[in-house]
This record gives sequence, structure tokens and C-alpha cells, in this order.
Amino acid sequence: MNPNQPNYPIDYLNQIAPQAPNQRGLSRLHIIIIAAVGVVMLVTVILSVVLTSGNNVEPAKQLAARLQSTETIVDNAQNKLKSTQLRTLNSNLKIYLTNTNRDIAAPLQKSGINVAKLDKKLVASEAGTNITNKLEDARLNAVYDRTYAREIAYQLDTIVALMRQINDSTRSQSLKVFLDSAYTNLEPTQKQFAEFNAANG
Repeated sequence: MNPNQPNYPIDYLNQIAPQAPNQRGLSRLHIIIIAAVGVVMLVTVILSVVLTSGNNVEPAKQLAARLQSTETIVDNAQNKLKSTQLRTLNSNLKIYLTNTNRDIAAPLQKSGINVAKLDKKLVASEAGTNITNKLEDARLNAVYDRTYAREIAYQLDTIVALMRQINDSTRSQSLKVFLDSAYTNLEPTQKQFAEFNAANG
């Protein structure tokens, strides 16, 4: 052994060599955290899909607004109708709408909808301005009864269709019971308006 040569320990090269990165990978704690976050995200997605698909309240709000506006149109038309048959039919419809607007409040309240506080934009979009304008033109042209029967028959048809759509999609049993009765009672009236229009068209 050369006395002038420094005395290094045997593993000197291992000590000065760059250390290899830790090959263990993710720790057990990291894996648990990532799994927990994944589960939470999956549960959130599933819940949002279930809640929005089974409890979409927008059609129900639309129905409430449409029923209210239709009652106003029907009420305003009563004194302008010339046909006794149409006045009687319209009077019966007015009673139906008054009762329906009253009775729908409770089942909608259970779904979180206050019919007295509907969104102003929704109420405006369902106000029936188009029908009102057509009826005013018809009044000026002396064809009010026929036009009214046609427009109301169509309006009632959209209400029946909306009631059925909501009935098929809602999970609220009280709303289902209400809607089943409501559209069953409305269909004959809608048919009578359509028949009046066909007979006098």
C-alpha cells in the first residue's frame, strides 16, 4: 500500500455517487387519498344525474304559469263571445282553470315550487301575448268566436301534453295523482273546443 495515497473507505465511490430516486412510488397514504377523491367525485356525478333527471321542476313551473295565463285569457274572452254554446263551454273552462290553479299549489309546493312566486321571465314567456294579439285581430274582423275556439283548443292541447310529460317524469306521488285527474278532466273540454272550431271553420 502506498503511504502517499490517501486512505479512503471501501464504499467511498458509493458515497459520492448520485443517489438514485426513491423507487417505492406512491405511498399508501397517497393511494388512499386518491381513491377517496375518486369515490367522492363518482358519488357526486351519480347524485346530480339522479336528482336532475328525476326531479326536473322546470316543466312544472311552466305548467303553473301556462295555467294562470290561460285562466286570464279565458276570463277576458267571456263577454266577447257571441255563441251561447261557446259561452257555456268557456264558463265551464273558467271554473276548471280556477279550481286547477288553486289545487295545483299544494303538490307543487311539495316539489319546492311556489306558484305565487314564479320567475318573471317564465311568466312573461307564458303570458299568451301571441294568442291575445290574434284574438284582438279576430274581434276587429268579426271572427272572434271561431278564432277563440281554435286558439283555446290548441292551448288546452299543449297543457294536456305538458301535464302528461310531467306525470311521466315526476317522482312526486301527490303531483302524479293531481295531474292524472287534471288532464283526464281537461281532455273532453279541449275536444269540445276543437269540435266547435271544426263545425264553424
